[in-house]
Amino acid sequence: MAFKVFSRLTALTLRLKPHPAGFSALSSGGRLTVEHDRQNRRFTVSPDSGADCAVLLYRFTGEKEVDLMSTFVPGTFRGHGVAALLSRAAMDFLVEENLKAHVSCWYIKKYIEENPRQRYEQRVIA
Repeated sequence: MAFKVFSRLTALTLRLKPHPAGFSALSSGGRLTVEHDRQNRRFTVSPDSGADCAVLLYRFTGEKEVDLMSTFVPGTFRGHGVAALLSRAAMDFLVEENLKAHVSCWYIKKYIEENPRQRYEQRVIA
């Protein structure tokens, strides 16, 4: 099982839907950045305030297969589309790297079902 692990970080910045004033303190200008930490096999979103970050974890299960294991979003982020940002970044990673995925995380399964136009389901191993 040979695959390359890159230590560089890649970032994806996405615009959030409008959010309440309480959340704007966490993200100036309504933007959050999803960072892909390839070495630690995770995607993260961190607020400017330095609070806990939101995380999506994955692991390689084969040369061209991953398991999208879990997402965690701290209470201060919940309800603002952060898990969707993480899920989109992970699915875009699958497309870019031509990978297939087992999806262990219930939220990512839901995200794929709710976004059929993206054809992410073609990347899922049943």
